[in-house]
Amino acid sequence: MSRYFKLSGFEPIIYRFKLNKWWFVKFSMGLISFTNKGIYCKQGDFYIDPWRPVDYAVTTHGHSDHVKAGNAHYLCHTLTKPILHRRIGEDLKIETLDYGQSITRNGVRISFHPAGHIIGSAQIRLEYKGEICVVSGDYKTEYDGISTPFEPVKCHTFVTESTFGLPVYKWQPQEIVMAEILRWARENISKGKSTVLVAYSLGKAQRLLNALAGAHPVYVHSSIANLNDALRQAGVTIPEATRISPETTKDMLQQGIMIVPPVMRTSRWIKTLISPVTGVCSGWMQVRSHRRWQSADAGFALSDHADWPGLLSAIRETGAETVYVTHGFTAAFSRFLNESGIYSEEVRTQYGAEEDEDAITTETPS
Repeated sequence: MSRYFKLSGFEPIIYRFKLNKWWFVKFSMGLISFTNKGIYCKQGDFYIDPWRPVDYAVTTHGHSDHVKAGNAHYLCHTLTKPILHRRIGEDLKIETLDYGQSITRNGVRISFHPAGHIIGSAQIRLEYKGEICVVSGDYKTEYDGISTPFEPVKCHTFVTESTFGLPVYKWQPQEIVMAEILRWARENISKGKSTVLVAYSLGKAQRLLNALAGAHPVYVHSSIANLNDALRQAGVTIPEATRISPETTKDMLQQGIMIVPPVMRTSRWIKTLISPVTGVCSGWMQVRSHRRWQSADAGFALSDHADWPGLLSAIRETGAETVYVTHGFTAAFSRFLNESGIYSEEVRTQYGAEEDEDAITTETPS
């Protein structure tokens, strides 16, 4: 078999194979199609990360652009379960799998494999009658010290993100970025300033806690503290931090490092702190224009997504013959893959709007 070729829509697909010197064409319905509800596996009758309510949802991870309320059943990694309970509700029908475990649904074997994106994030491997498809969700290839490291999975078809799918996005090693953050924080504290790090409640907040533990007192917004509590109860080791409350004084905060979600970045509460300075932790900080647009005092290119080299290495290691590119620089990245000899198509989805999911209803971080 040489390569999958798509006719119209996303199914059926044609693949060609060579026997002796002759090319033959065979039709296959493929394992996935892209619908107005999300990525659908017809053979197994389930959706992966649907953005509209469905009967059976297979979930890659707990960010709000990949998991929604209203599904009748959820299948997710064991460590994603407490996140869903925390963010969607306790009254959910949830099945779980550990990495490497599998179940079979209507003849389709479903297994979870580490994506390295955040705690509990998984690539979804589908296998049916010899065809293998992997839906990666979001992923990063650098080990962050707290999430299970990314593992490439061999497949025929690979669905990849392209959030940072341009050559300009190439991350420094995490230890260098964290050392830069710590130097910045220590300088602020020595000058009597209040240090505020802006990071997603799920993902970067836990990475920062893990890397900065023991350096200075760390204070976290309640949305971060709540998720930390849920993950600790599930057996995840996360360094302790002080929950910011109305009883936390501004003098106390001035002597430590605060971590708050993006929705708090422009809040009136931050402006009431003693000489506050903000540092935004995001891959977008790789480009200085984003830092100016965010009006941040400092920007640190810390991302839970793969950079350009990471995306390319991950795709090559899968050995995939067909790559579907979702959310991000889809057109540019898909074109590059095609020019590199990997058949690729860009796909329009509702992923990528990775807002901080915990609604903040007050100006105080309690």
